[in-house]
Amino acid sequence: MTAKTVSSATCRIGMAVASGDHPLKFDVLAKCPVTRARTSLMHLPHATVETPVFMPVGTQGAIKGVTPSQMKAMDCRILLGNTYHLGLSPGTELLDKAGGLHKFMSWDRALLTDSGGFQMVSLLELTEITEEGVNFSSPYDGKRMLLTPEESIRIQNCIGADIMMQLDDVVSSTTTGPRVEEAMHRTLRWLDRCIAANKRPTEQNLFPIVQGGLDGDLRRRCAEEIVKRDCGGYAIGGLSGGEQKEDFWRMVHVSTGVLPDNKPRYLMGVGLPLDLVVCVALGCDMFDCVMPSRTGRFGSLMLDSGLLHIKKSPYQDDHGPIDSTCSCSTCADYSRAHLHHLFRNKEKVACCLATVHNLHYELNLMRRIRESIKAGTFPQFARDYVAGVFPNKDYPAWCVDALSSVNIHLQT
Repeated sequence: MTAKTVSSATCRIGMAVASGDHPLKFDVLAKCPVTRARTSLMHLPHATVETPVFMPVGTQGAIKGVTPSQMKAMDCRILLGNTYHLGLSPGTELLDKAGGLHKFMSWDRALLTDSGGFQMVSLLELTEITEEGVNFSSPYDGKRMLLTPEESIRIQNCIGADIMMQLDDVVSSTTTGPRVEEAMHRTLRWLDRCIAANKRPTEQNLFPIVQGGLDGDLRRRCAEEIVKRDCGGYAIGGLSGGEQKEDFWRMVHVSTGVLPDNKPRYLMGVGLPLDLVVCVALGCDMFDCVMPSRTGRFGSLMLDSGLLHIKKSPYQDDHGPIDSTCSCSTCADYSRAHLHHLFRNKEKVACCLATVHNLHYELNLMRRIRESIKAGTFPQFARDYVAGVFPNKDYPAWCVDALSSVNIHLQT
C-alpha cells in the first residue's frame, strides 16, 4: 500500500473520530478589511486568550529566570511546554501524582504542549524515524525512547495541556526532494493515530499541523486534508528553520489561504517582532518562540527600532531607561547603565531582568496589534512599525512582497 493510499484510508477514520464538539470556542471580534488579520477570543478550559497572541516558551515547565506570577503580572494567558522533555523529566508518573502540569508548575491559566516532533530536527543525530514513530537517544542519559503518535498523546493527556499538538514528521525547512512529500503524508497518517489515541477529547484540544516544506502545492494539499478532520484549531509547522524569508512568507500565505476562518491558526516557532507583524497580516493568530528569553540572556533587548545590545560600552554611562515607552518592571526600575553593569559582572539577575523586558515587549506588541485591528488601523500600524525598524526605508524585498500580497503597500 502506498503512502498516498494509506493517507486516504486513515483520513476517513480520523474524520469520524475528530468530528464533534471541542473544548475551544473561537469568537472573532474584528477583522481587518484590507488584510487577513483578525482579533478574537479563544476560550480554553483554563483561560480565555485574546488573539493574535504570542505564547512564551517554558520547555521544561518553566521560563528560564521568570516565575509564573511575573507572567501573570504581564497578563500572559497561555504558556508552552514540551512533551519530549517533560516526558523524560519529570516523567508522567510524577505529573500524574501532581495532578498535571498546571498544578505541578503553579500555573492556573492555559497551556499548550508541543508534540516532541521538533526534536526530529533539533536532535537529528540522536533520532531514527520510522512509520511506527521516532526513536530518540536521550540527551540526558543516552537511553532510547520511542515516541509514537500514541505515546505523544498519552504524555500530553497526562500533562493536561489545553491544546495538544499532533506528532508530525518534521524535516528541516531547507530539505528538498522526496523526503518532504514522504513527511507530509506520514504527518497525515500520524494525525489520525493521534486523534484515535486522545483519551480526553472533551477536555483537551488537538491541533493538526500543516507540513510540506517549501513546496506550495504540498502545503496546500496538506492543509486541505487536515481541515477535513474537524479539529479545534490548526497549526503551520516546519518553517522558521533557516529558509529564505521569501520562501517563508509564501508558505505561510498558502497555508492561511486554505485553513478555515472560524478556527485559530497557529504559526509554530516564530517570534521575531517584524515576523509577528507580517504574519498577523497574513492571517496567523498564535505564535511561539524562545527568542525573547534566549536573546535576553545574551543581553539583547527588544525595541520597536530593533535589538539594543546592552553589553556594548556606550551604555555604561547611559542613565536613561531601556525603553521610555515600555511599562515593564525592568524599564520602570533599572537604567541602561545599571543593566550594563549587571551583565558586565555576570550577575544572574541581569538575564532575568532582560527576559522580563523582552517577554513584556512581545506580549505588548500583540496587544497593540489587537487594538489596531479593533480600531480599523492595522494597515497603518504595520506600515509605521516597518518604517520604525527601517528608518531609511531600505525595506527587505520579502517584507515588501509579503505585505503587498495582503494589500499593504510600503512607501519607498
